[in-house]
Amino acid sequence: MSHGIRPFISELPVVDVHEHHLPEVFLNRDVGLLDLFQQSYAGWAKDRPYPLPSESREEDPMLSDTGEATWEQIAQYVERSASNHFVRNLVRGIDELYGLDGVGINRDNWREIDRQVRERHADPDYPHRVMKQAGVRQVITDCYTDPLLDCKRELAPNYHSVLRINAYGVGNHPARRCHNGNSPFEFARKLDSPCDTFDDFCQLMETSVRTLEDRNQVAIKNALAYDRDIHFDEPDEKLAREAWRNENATDEQLKAFGDFVVDRFCTIAGELDIPMQMHLGTAIIRGSHPLNVAGLIERHPNTRFLLMHLAYPWSTDLLAMAFVYRNIWIDLTWSFLLSPTHFKRALHEAIEILPDETRMMLGGDNWHAEESYATFQLARQLIAEVLQEKLDDGYFSLRDAERLAQRICFRNAEEFFGIGN
Repeated sequence: MSHGIRPFISELPVVDVHEHHLPEVFLNRDVGLLDLFQQSYAGWAKDRPYPLPSESREEDPMLSDTGEATWEQIAQYVERSASNHFVRNLVRGIDELYGLDGVGINRDNWREIDRQVRERHADPDYPHRVMKQAGVRQVITDCYTDPLLDCKRELAPNYHSVLRINAYGVGNHPARRCHNGNSPFEFARKLDSPCDTFDDFCQLMETSVRTLEDRNQVAIKNALAYDRDIHFDEPDEKLAREAWRNENATDEQLKAFGDFVVDRFCTIAGELDIPMQMHLGTAIIRGSHPLNVAGLIERHPNTRFLLMHLAYPWSTDLLAMAFVYRNIWIDLTWSFLLSPTHFKRALHEAIEILPDETRMMLGGDNWHAEESYATFQLARQLIAEVLQEKLDDGYFSLRDAERLAQRICFRNAEEFFGIGN
């Protein structure tokens, strides 16, 4: 690149605003090559890890035992799904980290790669070294298996986490759990907070937020798009109360309960100036269009919403919302993993549409360090390509491009979450 923007971006630190680094997975010392595929977005090429409303599933396929790996299992990814970008991204990262010289993974070398993966992961510091090699300065992770976990204590000093609220949104009764298997009644016991009455439950929500700092948590996370539609109506407290501890609650009552919960969390977040992350796009796709949350965002003008994943496939709609509603920020995470072509087009539009340069951030959204490494290598490449095109077109000066690159990679996240050096 004649103007040198790509070398500049390759050296920038990253504040990673979205991972799923779970201690039991990220620090697991028994990891092989097949685990890296199954416990990554490459695994989605084989099995979608969340059920649709019409489906039932006993086990998350990402967590099922891989057993003794075979070439046939590896080939499902590197041959049968070789054109899928999730797979290509992971293979590219493994190629770089394990010194494959561009050969990739094949029938002849997969056993040796598997041996090296196992050897490196036996060292508990290895995942952290990979993240450092990826240029990641700080990490915000969503430990959805334990939403009250203190990740700074369990993972590393440069980690923060978010409070995923799905369990509260569907947990009207002790028998009901979110798609991750969590219940607010369990959270109440951990927080030593009563949860017998609806009023107790409302206090539990507030206690959960007011104790975020005690657990080194920096935001609230709404991923209910995996449990229900994201059309959150104005709260109807009467209907919500009717759902409380009611095993036979109607669909209308259950929806009102979830709507009330989300609205209450947004209110608390606005009062305490705590960011609210929200998953948009894909998931239960019939109900996950970003415009479904427009009413919620309008009702909470003082709440800072970080809307995630460029709302694929509705990225243009999301950008229109971010132009109209000035309490929206954009998380670019995952969109470039799914489709570099779509991401570059959307990033060009975002640069031109968003009202100021503070609005974009990025993360890895991965379980294992190898995929996070590959993801940030890819993000740097694609951001550099888009900014170079802006330079070539005369839209930006080099100083403009460098300033925006710094904002996307780390400055915006530091300011938005208040986690500067």
